[in-house]
Amino acid sequence: MKRSASAHLELEALGPAELVLSVTVAADADATELLRIVQNGQTLPYRETLDQHGTRLQLISVQAGRIDIDYTVEVSGATAAPEVSDIDIVRYLRPSRYCESDHLWPTAQAEFRGLTGIALLDAITSWVGSHLSYVPGASLPTDGAVRTLLARQGVCRDYAHLVIAFLRAHDVPARLVSVYAPGLSPMDFHAVAEAYVDGAWQVVDATGLAPRQSLMRIATGRDAADTAFLSSAGAAVLLNVLTVTAVADVLPRDDVTQPARLG
Repeated sequence: MKRSASAHLELEALGPAELVLSVTVAADADATELLRIVQNGQTLPYRETLDQHGTRLQLISVQAGRIDIDYTVEVSGATAAPEVSDIDIVRYLRPSRYCESDHLWPTAQAEFRGLTGIALLDAITSWVGSHLSYVPGASLPTDGAVRTLLARQGVCRDYAHLVIAFLRAHDVPARLVSVYAPGLSPMDFHAVAEAYVDGAWQVVDATGLAPRQSLMRIATGRDAADTAFLSSAGAAVLLNVLTVTAVADVLPRDDVTQPARLG
């Protein structure tokens, strides 16, 4: 399967600032890509680094004014499955900023008692998908899994946070992944959950908005705090325009009863 994606951002920096960008596909992808950052007609240099979760980050120094960021990528074939370390298991079992599995432990135990493995993963994904309503703009950037459960509505990251929190409450390592998602409508950056089940990271999407087999990994982390596509330090930076595209030459039909892996 050949997949391609693009992201266009128009920013306005109100003063000198340091940007942290996360829009490029994961380092293990077989990809042809181009990233260009322009301010005042000049192409800005950037430094790239990997965070502790293996996500590629671009670090950019900007001055006051408009910044245009354009990224295009074409991915051929599947990506290699990353090795799983002991620290991965520890990190993704613990409660985190947006996935308060300790607070949700009683609910998770009551709703999914006695289930393990793929059966537990399927039950949690189905429960979240059927008990939440997808409502753009309904949640705040500071909302975590607890508030999502109470509100019973949200967007993709809210669905993923609740899935992750329920899984961790059942001692299943789980993490959030930001992705390009061919087939997604309306098109945007997308968020899904990965759970370490039966010796492999299995991807689930309680929204059901895009086929899992076509997803392209961008960032991986404990929750949305680790996977933001843009953050800044210094002066305020306004996001004025965001346009995302993602297509596949053949869009798979996703059988949600079968396990799937990001690739």
